[in-house]
Amino acid sequence: MNKIIKIGTRTKINACRCCILMVGIVLTCYSSTAQTKVNSVYNLANIFKSPPPAASPWVFWYWNQAVVSKEGITADVQAMKDAGIGGAYLMFIKGAANPPLMEPAVIQLSPLWWQMVGHAMKEAKRLGLKIGLHVSDGFALAGGPWITPELSMQKIVWTTTNINGGKAYNDTLQQPETIENYYEDIAVFAYPSTKDAGISTRTVKPLITSSKADSVLPLLVVPGNKKNFTCDDSCWIQYEFQQPFACRTVTISSRTN
Repeated sequence: MNKIIKIGTRTKINACRCCILMVGIVLTCYSSTAQTKVNSVYNLANIFKSPPPAASPWVFWYWNQAVVSKEGITADVQAMKDAGIGGAYLMFIKGAANPPLMEPAVIQLSPLWWQMVGHAMKEAKRLGLKIGLHVSDGFALAGGPWITPELSMQKIVWTTTNINGGKAYNDTLQQPETIENYYEDIAVFAYPSTKDAGISTRTVKPLITSSKADSVLPLLVVPGNKKNFTCDDSCWIQYEFQQPFACRTVTISSRTN
């Protein structure tokens, strides 16, 4: 048995909508760029107890759903300073709610939004904090309606085809999954596989039995099946294959009502 793997890339996200703003601090990360010379263990202990400003932690600063004000910015930056935070990454999450959570809604990239960003920079400078802009419109990262699928973040995808070795293979390999109809080949690999590598419920249909009779049982190994096997009490399901093989993966798909 030989195995052929077709590998390519597909877009990971759709072209994103711009989103925006509320203010909160959630994730702490640490930056340690201080180039302090330590001459003794005693100095190292002192530095550990009282880290230099360059070793202060940074945070993600969420501006969520177009809700932000100069007063809120000043209060947040002051709270960061008081807590020993060294800097913050501005991260803009979601667009304005409908109806807006506050008026006026501070829409991302609008003149009012740029005023708020400028105010945040000035307040941070006044208190000795550093501010960075996160490259995102939210969690999607670097998205916007101008980002077409081929320019978006990519994900490696693949398909596997099992064939009998010792002869030429002349057929079309299955294309891996796509989003927004985008896909691009990277490579095709062919290599010898173990004798039972091609055995699975996709290639061999086992006899399926259960402690509860149900007409859905034979459908559990049918790709794309939407019907569920349900049991209100403890029960078991058995897959019986005609010959032994090495089972490496068991996938159970469930749905919560």
